[in-house]
Amino acid sequence: MKLVVVAAIVAALAVPGALAATPTLNGTVGPGFTITLKKSGVKVTKLKAGKYVFKIADKSSIHDFHLKGPGVDKKTGVGKVVNVTWTLTLKKGKYT
Repeated sequence: MKLVVVAAIVAALAVPGALAATPTLNGTVGPGFTITLKKSGVKVTKLKAGKYVFKIADKSSIHDFHLKGPGVDKKTGVGKVVNVTWTLTLKKGKYT
């Protein structure tokens, strides 16, 4: 009986974390020569390792949005104006 109660408490405590939304980052390239990455409207300069949704608006036909770092090499195409969404798990390290 005690084991069932403990298991129910552990399950109840685990649910909020499982339901937490994955943070969304909004990236834009162009038009022109601007490239931005923002979280809730604030410029991103550091992120903790973890899972993120990247929503990229590539508005430039002469540039791309390129994210490169440990285990990640994602980019939009040069010559294309597109909107893409990537769900990525970032590891500790430097990304450009």
